[in-house]
Amino acid sequence: MNRPFQFRLERVRALRQSAEKSAKEELAESLSYRLKGEAMLRAAAERLEGAQAAWRGDSAGVVTGPQLMARQSYLERAERARMAAAEDLIRREADVEARRERLIAAARDRQALDRLKERRREDHRREESRTETAALDEMALSIYRRREALR
Repeated sequence: MNRPFQFRLERVRALRQSAEKSAKEELAESLSYRLKGEAMLRAAAERLEGAQAAWRGDSAGVVTGPQLMARQSYLERAERARMAAAEDLIRREADVEARRERLIAAARDRQALDRLKERRREDHRREESRTETAALDEMALSIYRRREALR
């Protein structure tokens, strides 16, 4: 009489749950990648600051033209490296945000199916309760009729 609850979209829900898990893993990977980018930017900024400090520190002595050009070239390379690291970090942050959005969408899809599953489970429980109540009422009515027939 009691049939167990069976959600017909369970496979779809499991797929969405798997997609959400995958999106979480991708986000974690992207966050790690962004942290590496932040470290690269800090390192480039430190190299640039070191180059600038060296430039200021050596200004007391006599510097030849080729030395001046080499220092300026190194300073420019350090600045370009810092700018490239900053641009790379911006790209990495955009990737993190895109993956975060995918995770939010995947979680929303899974939650929608979870809510549907719970509604269907509640509908099933109510139907089982209604069926059980009808069967008990029928049994009570049969017992009453038998007693009345014996009187």
